[in-house]
Amino acid sequence: MRLRHLLLPLLAAPLLTACVNDGATYEIDNTREHVLSLIREQPYFWDSKVELYMVVSRMPACMRRHSLGTGTEKTRVEVYQVPSGAFIIKAGKKMFATETQTCENFAKMDGEPPEGMGQFVGTFRVKKGELVFVKEEKDESPAEE
Repeated sequence: MRLRHLLLPLLAAPLLTACVNDGATYEIDNTREHVLSLIREQPYFWDSKVELYMVVSRMPACMRRHSLGTGTEKTRVEVYQVPSGAFIIKAGKKMFATETQTCENFAKMDGEPPEGMGQFVGTFRVKKGELVFVKEEKDESPAEE
């Protein structure tokens, strides 16, 4: 009887570890007060869908959490900055525009803007089992990884 009480938590442990609940941050201008953070939440281990959220923050002025919809555990999220200072977030095939002046403007885009995506900044992706933000290298494009 006592052995059963000890084994049950050990058997349940792998099921709990299958859930995703993590995040990674891109520090704009290398400051912790001005960031874009990707949050991934997978509430049920049996569901392969992961809810993706982008937290846009320029402290102490503003901070907002916006939904990017669902993806998978391996969905890569690319970040581009346009000349106006706004950002284009590409999560899989979906694209969104956001800004860090008020952190309120967040809009789904139907396609690439005619003037282009702007400067590629980097990618939120899983690296060695951990969600990280990988800054763009000068000789690298997002398709080359």
